[in-house]
Order: sequence, then structure tokens, then C-alpha cells
Amino acid sequence: MNYFLVKSEPYKYSWDQFVTDKQTVWDGVRNYAARNNLRAMKKGDLVFWYHSNEGLEIVGIAKVVKEFYPDPTATEGDWSVVELKPFKKLKKPVKLEQIKADKKLQQMDLVRLARLSVGVVRPEEFDHILALSETK
Repeated sequence: MNYFLVKSEPYKYSWDQFVTDKQTVWDGVRNYAARNNLRAMKKGDLVFWYHSNEGLEIVGIAKVVKEFYPDPTATEGDWSVVELKPFKKLKKPVKLEQIKADKKLQQMDLVRLARLSVGVVRPEEFDHILALSETK
């Protein structure tokens, strides 16, 4: 299994809205590194849901339910989407400041590549975030 992180601005599309919708198409990505991370996602992979700009915290875990296909919102270029469904809300959100201060998380894409909207999460980082969030 692989792990990832997606960023969403809560005023545009929050975790709560995602839970209400029960599934979403992750579209609109227009960065090559982020697109490549979408393309690396496999059905069943787990994805942290990060509230960016407002909140600045990981709030939940989504599951990949459909692997990448062409982004229907793209008018030009070779862009991709995946489909995600809610898997689990974190017991306690994990704040960006907490992640940045943690020596075990210094190599996370969220810290190193702060502007990247879809990042890779290493298994040990995933497990550590779960421990910080008190989520099983």
C-alpha cells in the first residue's frame, strides 16, 4: 500500500463536505509533480486530507477508489484525476506547526515541498501522523 496527502482549502471543499458527498473526483491539478503523484495512486491506497490556507492541519484519511484517468476539466495538456472516498476522520487533527516541529517528519513532502498539492507520504510518516492524531 502507498500513502499520499492532498490539500484542499476548506472554504472551497472541506473534509465535512467530502464526507457529505461520500466520494469525489480529485480534479484541477495543474502541476506536473502533483499529477505524477496522482498517477502513482492505486486503488485502496490511503490519502491524508489536509486543510490548507485555513486550519493548516491534517483532518482525515481518504481511500483511492478509482485510479487515474484523464481530467475532464482540462481544456489542454495531459492532466489526470483520481476518485477518493472518505475512510476515517482523525481523532485529533495534526497541525502543520506540529509536523514542522517533529524531527521524524522533516522529510515529508508537506514540509519540504510546501506548495505541492498532492504529495507522497512514507509509511513511517503515515504511522507517526496516526500516532500524533491518536487515531487507530
